[in-house]
Amino acid sequence: MTLLPSQTAPEFEPDYRLCMDCTGFNLRKAMRAVGQHYDDALRPAGIRGTQFSLLVAAKMAGPVTVGRLAEMAVMDRTTLTRNLNVLEKQGLVVVTVGTDRRTRRVAITEEGLAVLRQAYPLWKQAQARLMAKLGPERLQALMDNMAALVEAALAR
Repeated sequence: MTLLPSQTAPEFEPDYRLCMDCTGFNLRKAMRAVGQHYDDALRPAGIRGTQFSLLVAAKMAGPVTVGRLAEMAVMDRTTLTRNLNVLEKQGLVVVTVGTDRRTRRVAITEEGLAVLRQAYPLWKQAQARLMAKLGPERLQALMDNMAALVEAALAR
């Protein structure tokens, strides 16, 4: 067996069970479970949790550049653009050229507002179910810890 320059022959096998405590692994697992929870709740409105979040961000920010929306959502621009394309095809947002031809602006449409209004009570019920299971203090602590984790991860 030929080893690449960056590899060395292990003298012992690492304990990969330790990786089960990996922050990234466990956050992704939690994200999938929570994502399914919100996707199921929002299905009657015809949108997914990620779409709901982007519509809320577009509504709250008003017409916003793609770059700023990516920052708000902590998404890379490519992933955000893919998500915006879906929302635009559904008529829920409009993406236009900004004041500088290199920028694009995102605005929620009237149809997007209508879907957001339909989805809001569904989201509120999903949020209440999680709060009932976790309790308000625990949920707030989770939100605070996630905000701190985002800040720590982005402070490179």
